[in-house]
Amino acid sequence: MLDPDATAIKPPRKLGVPGLSLWKNIQNEYRIDDSAGCELLAQACQACDRLARLSEVIDRDGEMIATERGAKTHPALREELSLRRFICRTLERLGLNLEAVKPIGRPTAWQKRQERRDAEA
Repeated sequence: MLDPDATAIKPPRKLGVPGLSLWKNIQNEYRIDDSAGCELLAQACQACDRLARLSEVIDRDGEMIATERGAKTHPALREELSLRRFICRTLERLGLNLEAVKPIGRPTAWQKRQERRDAEA
């Protein structure tokens, strides 16, 4: 039996725990192996790491912060939302939102070849 970690596609650069988790989940489900796709996924994973760090800061400081002129929303909230949009758009650009949850009908000959290839890899 093959070790999934030994055959998995490695990220092009170091990622934190949240980013690496996203990388592994996406690669396990979709197996992105082209260089452009890997780079887009790596960018999304890095954004996921930054998002986790920003979320920690917001959780620590609170969503509202006190200033001399009164309470205001935390400045990192805008960046958090921007990173969430970036991650979603990038995953959409990779086409990960288009795959059917369950294939419709009988598998085609191409699908059968792909499944055999994946089983052998």
